[in-house]
Amino acid sequence: MNKYETLFILNPSLDEEGINTNVEKFKSVITNGGGEVENVDLWGKRKLAYEIDKVNEGIYVLVNFQSDAQLPKELDRVFRISDSIIRHLIISLEK
Repeated sequence: MNKYETLFILNPSLDEEGINTNVEKFKSVITNGGGEVENVDLWGKRKLAYEIDKVNEGIYVLVNFQSDAQLPKELDRVFRISDSIIRHLIISLEK
């Protein structure tokens, strides 16, 4: 299993329940795909460096996980079709 890190930015209009629902949804994608979530770090609402879709702020969430090489592709697909995600990034921590 490889180690990965993903950072995604949620729409700032989400309430606490919406944030938790989205985080749990993405955690379940990882665990259902055979991965293991190591750490979830909610950074909270922060100002974006530049405006994205007329939004100046976002809720940042950092997730560290282990999985096989196919899971990040599926996670990327889920991020892309989710309306609550402003931006996302998945990186491999191992070389």
